[in-house]
Amino acid sequence: MAEEQRKSALTAETGASRRREILDLLADGGLHSGAEVAARLGISRAAVWKTLRRAADELGLEIESQRGRGYRLCRPLELLDAARIRAALSKTAGARVAGIEVLEVVDSTNTRLMQCAADGGACGSVCLAERQRAGRGRSSRGWVSPFGANIYLSVLWRYTLAPAELGGLSLACGVAVARVLKSSGVAEIGLKWPNDLHWRRRKLGGLLLEVAGESQGPSHVVVGLGVNLHLSAEQARDIDQPWSDLTTALGHAVPKRNALAARLIEGLVDALADYGDAGLTPFLADWHAFDAYLGESVEVVTGERRVAGIAAGIAGDGGLLLDTAAGRQCFHGGEVSLRPGAAGTKQKSGFTRKDTKSTENDQ
Repeated sequence: MAEEQRKSALTAETGASRRREILDLLADGGLHSGAEVAARLGISRAAVWKTLRRAADELGLEIESQRGRGYRLCRPLELLDAARIRAALSKTAGARVAGIEVLEVVDSTNTRLMQCAADGGACGSVCLAERQRAGRGRSSRGWVSPFGANIYLSVLWRYTLAPAELGGLSLACGVAVARVLKSSGVAEIGLKWPNDLHWRRRKLGGLLLEVAGESQGPSHVVVGLGVNLHLSAEQARDIDQPWSDLTTALGHAVPKRNALAARLIEGLVDALADYGDAGLTPFLADWHAFDAYLGESVEVVTGERRVAGIAAGIAGDGGLLLDTAAGRQCFHGGEVSLRPGAAGTKQKSGFTRKDTKSTENDQ
């Protein structure tokens, strides 16, 4: 039985390696004859056809076959490459990144690194995937993760801090990602509390942080990030909210995937290190600048409770400030949405300030 399992694993590994080689050849979107691909890889033309058929079925790729001419990907791909990503990191960030793993398919990069953390994985471990079978967002929502279309990555970081001291970390990471996207040309990037990235009121990306550790420390966190680069309407059919991608926001100026992945990793590891040294304070001014809903009429939902008011920024610990009829309240958990008819109508609060604090916490 063990020998059969070993042979099965070896066959699967060989098949995945062959598929990667073929996709590398076809990544430019041009036509490549079956004979050319077979010769380059040292396999039969029938094996080329079978591999591409499986790639189309298993990865959801659109592959065109033209009789007598060859095969082409209907949309060019830039596959992720760990060596290229590491080479693009600065010296400081490179020293902070323990290792970079790129997977063709995984259930979830966060799940992968949470298991890695439990097994003693190093601080600064990074996992990226071309596709996630079970990508996750906040509140157990699914994250649409088609092959080779976007960025899906996670970073493992270890702290001497207690888990309770990491409440503002998702906001710090959001600021780090927004900085990277702004420097990449996204002029209207905004943050929606606590960890969504928006462009013109549409979701461009999001973060999912998972924390574990001893009550008094140490602790570890896995920061998961998804950023939409290119999504077709068909790929996005299961998304239940307004969405956008960098192709829409930037047109033909979309960064290369490996270069963008490197910038995002660098921004995150720098933010994770800075948070360990100084907490949320160094990020507060930029959060205020990126706050897409400051002054808007919004509603916060925590469980079955709904509270309406005017978004008033964030507190020093990362809580959402909301000016309500009962005074100013601070929330540390919940979902924020614009109230019907309120889009684009920023207001100044006319409420008398009376500080209260919600006890919910699900950041």
